[in-house]
Amino acid sequence: PSQLSGGMRKRAALARAIAMDPPLLFCDEPGAGLDPVLLRDLDGLILTLKEQLGISIILVTHEVASIFRLADRIIFLDSGNVLFEGDLEAARQSTIPAVEQFFASASRR
Repeated sequence: PSQLSGGMRKRAALARAIAMDPPLLFCDEPGAGLDPVLLRDLDGLILTLKEQLGISIILVTHEVASIFRLADRIIFLDSGNVLFEGDLEAARQSTIPAVEQFFASASRR
């Protein structure tokens, strides 16, 4: 394991997680520490797993790009409180200041 790259470790973790054929996959910051290219590749793998295995995925992330690529529904939390729940388009059009600020940060990158 110490000889594996960060991206390979993430893929190995996903393989271990799906080995038991779960109905639900929980991914907590799967892209943490990855460069944008590896993050895109990992997101593609997660999307493929979702489509081919028909499993639901709960994704916890601060990566706006991953949200755009993977999310069907979004729950936006702030200090443990639900500020927003809905689809991506509704989140983009939200007038809730914290949600607006979060998505505005993506357009500046």
